[in-house]
Amino acid sequence: MILPESSLFSGNRFREYRPARFMSQRRLTLEEIGRLAGVSSATVSRVINNRRGVRPETRERVWAVVDRTGYQPNAAARSLAGQPAQVIGLIIPETAHILFTDPYFPRLIQGISQACKRHDYLLSLFLFHAVEDERKLSSYLLQASLLDGLIITATQIGDPLVGQLIESQMPFVQIGQHDDARVSYVDADNQAGAYSAVSHLARLGYRRIAAITGPMNNSAAVERKEGYLAALRDRGRAADPALVIEGDFTEGSGYESMLRLLPQEPDAVFVGNDTMALGALRALRQHDVTVPADLALVGYDDLPPARLAEPPLTTVRQPILRAGQLAVETLIDIITHGTAPPRRIMLPTELVVRTSCGADQRRK
Repeated sequence: MILPESSLFSGNRFREYRPARFMSQRRLTLEEIGRLAGVSSATVSRVINNRRGVRPETRERVWAVVDRTGYQPNAAARSLAGQPAQVIGLIIPETAHILFTDPYFPRLIQGISQACKRHDYLLSLFLFHAVEDERKLSSYLLQASLLDGLIITATQIGDPLVGQLIESQMPFVQIGQHDDARVSYVDADNQAGAYSAVSHLARLGYRRIAAITGPMNNSAAVERKEGYLAALRDRGRAADPALVIEGDFTEGSGYESMLRLLPQEPDAVFVGNDTMALGALRALRQHDVTVPADLALVGYDDLPPARLAEPPLTTVRQPILRAGQLAVETLIDIITHGTAPPRRIMLPTELVVRTSCGADQRRK
């Protein structure tokens, strides 16, 4: 259950810091305190600074080591102790050009920021530009105590960051499914959305239905490909590997993928997001292939550019804004009540039929 805002910070959250009389001659580090207590340095930081999301028995074990060693946090940490940070971090491990060129991310951030404002939280955005940046930033985030919790999205399958967050006991929510049973997430039903799009093309009579997928290290892309394959399989059609091209969710990859598909002569193409679909549409226009008369096209997301395309793009609508809002509300619930049981929210999708699939022409 999501608690109302007024109940988020009720109760006795804070413990007075009282160091032991014995003081070590050498200042101990968070890592050393963590090693003595059998926890991570991030957990020690959260205990010292009275952050939520730490089990009571773990908290007592850390304080026992602090009392025994006489550890004292630095002045900045002491000044923060007892004050709720009310800051949520959003991690998008994508390059900056994808963030600012794909309209999906601004829409998602809008939903997250709206919910943060409604619940009186500040939002801090963290971007990764390379693997080295992710290692540095994740280490900083897990050791710092400036955040109440994290929302992560667009992670690659097997990203070690998720395991580090679980180990650190920092409250977090992923936007996108995860196969670890301990991870809470909010997602749209990607497989069902893709299934509905490809089934629609099949019902219209298209026989050679191709797909431009997202990258196969992304869970949403994998699920949408599974939906494409399931729709063909349920109609007794074998998938042709030559009709499936892997893109990377960018407009340029949609363009290049469509150029590779044209020699295979598909009569319809399901594209894993609207941004790639617009790139595919550009390639078709340059090669005098008319949509939908010569080839039908369906995208995924239903972002504003899909409605403004020529012709308007048939696409799968997913509730991006709502997913961002629910991620914040779910994270606040975890911060307030703990990580167990994991929260797993799946949102429905909707096929939006416009001109690019040729439905009007096929039904005449």
